[in-house]
Amino acid sequence: MKTIFILTSGGDAPGMNAAVRAVAKVAAAAGVRTLGVLDGYDGLMDGRFRELTQVTEHGLAVIPDLDTAGSLGGTMIGSPRSARLRTPEGRRLAITTLGDAAGLIVVGGDGSLTGAHLLSQECSTPIIGIPASIDNDIGCTSTAIGVDTALNTIVESCDRICDTAISHRRAFVVEVMGRHSGYLAMASAVAAGADAVLFREQAGSEADIVATVAKAIRSAFDSEVGKRRVLILKAEGVEFPCTSLVRRVEEMLTPVLPGVEIRATVLGHLVRGGRPSFQDRMVAARLGRAAVAAVLRGDTGQMMAWMKPMPGGQPTEDPSVYRYSLTQVLTETKALLDGSSPVTKWRVKMMQEMSEVLGL
Repeated sequence: MKTIFILTSGGDAPGMNAAVRAVAKVAAAAGVRTLGVLDGYDGLMDGRFRELTQVTEHGLAVIPDLDTAGSLGGTMIGSPRSARLRTPEGRRLAITTLGDAAGLIVVGGDGSLTGAHLLSQECSTPIIGIPASIDNDIGCTSTAIGVDTALNTIVESCDRICDTAISHRRAFVVEVMGRHSGYLAMASAVAAGADAVLFREQAGSEADIVATVAKAIRSAFDSEVGKRRVLILKAEGVEFPCTSLVRRVEEMLTPVLPGVEIRATVLGHLVRGGRPSFQDRMVAARLGRAAVAAVLRGDTGQMMAWMKPMPGGQPTEDPSVYRYSLTQVLTETKALLDGSSPVTKWRVKMMQEMSEVLGL
């Protein structure tokens, strides 16, 4: 019986379990066994697996645990990062473990897909990637598994924070995840009705950041405007601690806005967890279906992408899913993060245009 291996790696993202469930179900329907690799690439090198399908009198079926796991956040098979895979010895171990498998499906972000790319260049087993990253920082895909859930979590948290902000006429600076990409801060700022947003892709000194926040708060609490709350979103990649930023802004505003109250809230890993949204479950299922089809065709060194954000993608049986080479994916991911990608430039341009609108 043919076997497909699936592993999750790197930062966990809500919807990873839904992708594992989809892969196992689609593979079982095709008469292919699925093994979940425990603890990412380390588990692949060490030969640690979990059966995700079982033989019944009617054929293959997924194990019962998958029915409930698909609706849970995190990943049931573990998702640590691995330094060993970067070594030739580590990759030889992984390739030996794969043996004559039908294929390997890797669910994860930049580092995970880099590992998949290296393995695909050194072995004959079909290897396919599925993008999963709450930061939406993977090239050649409009979204990744986990993005929608993370945004919903941020917006809900900001709504709750604003309830108390309005009650006490306070300003809040809320930090969200996004060390290398400010997408979560940008998108949630618009959805939550923030007065300003700070993200890594903006150029600016600490003095500039303090001035931006102070201006947003002073404008909102001006007697003619009369707002009762101010919400400012800050990406984790803006390396200015929230508490320090708030102290600096208070020092600047106290002479002109006596009694102003500013609070700092760091959402941290709260953003990463939680049950996946409908969209993340749906995207995970459709990317998983396309990944199994690609493996069984013998395709390798590719990533399944949602929609078609740029040229180079090949269509699949699903009109919303395209196939991009991992080489192009990793090149575009690097460009996204260093700011040279047209996608990053467009995001920054849009937020610059929105900066004056947010504070109204």
